[in-house]
Amino acid sequence: MPEAARVLYLAAYDVSDAGRLRAALHCVRAYATGGQKSVHEVWLTDAEKGELIGDMSFILDEDDDSFMLIRLDPRQTVHTLGLGIAPIDPDWFYLG
Repeated sequence: MPEAARVLYLAAYDVSDAGRLRAALHCVRAYATGGQKSVHEVWLTDAEKGELIGDMSFILDEDDDSFMLIRLDPRQTVHTLGLGIAPIDPDWFYLG
């Protein structure tokens, strides 16, 4: 059976409560390959995308918090600013 394809997304959230903020950070970092503050790069299969959205909907208060998952176009060139290092696309990722 072929392995599910991963797609690059940006996961971003704005959470008003400190406890929910910590929970959201912990949840997204379980999938993240990089990020800063409340915006993270995540490579997701369709199943993982559904899990992440479901987990975040359980954590967040829909009246006070927000969450965005933005699919990035894989055809675009990666540019880094400052002392950034260009991302490497390894053959595998560890999610745990």
